[in-house]
Amino acid sequence: MLIVFDVGNTETTIGLFEGTTLRADWRIMTAVPRTSDEFGIVLRSLLHASNVELRAVTAAAIGSVVPPITDPLAKACERYFGVTPILVDAKAALPITVQVDEPLSVGADRLINTLAASQLYQRDTICVDLGTATTFDCITADGVFLGGVIMPGVRTSAETLTRRTSKLPATELIPPKRVIGTRTEECIRAGVLFGAADAIDGIVRRIKAEWPGREVPLVVATGGLAETLQPWCSEFDLIEPTLTLQGLRLAYDLLVQQ
Repeated sequence: MLIVFDVGNTETTIGLFEGTTLRADWRIMTAVPRTSDEFGIVLRSLLHASNVELRAVTAAAIGSVVPPITDPLAKACERYFGVTPILVDAKAALPITVQVDEPLSVGADRLINTLAASQLYQRDTICVDLGTATTFDCITADGVFLGGVIMPGVRTSAETLTRRTSKLPATELIPPKRVIGTRTEECIRAGVLFGAADAIDGIVRRIKAEWPGREVPLVVATGGLAETLQPWCSEFDLIEPTLTLQGLRLAYDLLVQQ
């Protein structure tokens, strides 16, 4: 089996593939400092809960935007699985073209999403990834990353709002029943979630207006809050929460053949 790690600034998403099938996936907090042994304990527990033995894992791939996490995670793979993980980053020889001014500065997650979109959909795509930041990746059918947009993530905006205002409480981001709130928490939820949805739709429409080709791009949403925002984002064509994990699997298959 192949285990893949999408290391984001807030959460690390882990996927376990048996062939092309995603057998299990988990999320752990990235911000918690861990040694390689602590990662090993976490991984052992997750696999045990899914009735998978350590020796069943025969390959690993890591896509990370948090360098301090990459090394202990890679060492955990070596020690507990006996495999050296493939690192997927801007230096990896992927069949994509990064058509931006500073290609090496593009985050691993955005490159992996580019690969996944070009391989799985084979059409022009806008990939909206709702993580710590909300990113809009502009990808052509033949795997060219044109650039995109980065805006504050939904939870990042909510946390900034409550942290920098003395009387606004921290609020769970559950869908509000209406726009006009009658309690402070309802007002915050409506502002954050509806505001994010309208901002996302607006950015997508602006991107479509500038799109270099005639084909209307497919809009794919991924990330932890994609399903939460789906009911209010009219521009989403497809929700694929595990797109980056699928991209890591594809990247591993391509890189291991080289």
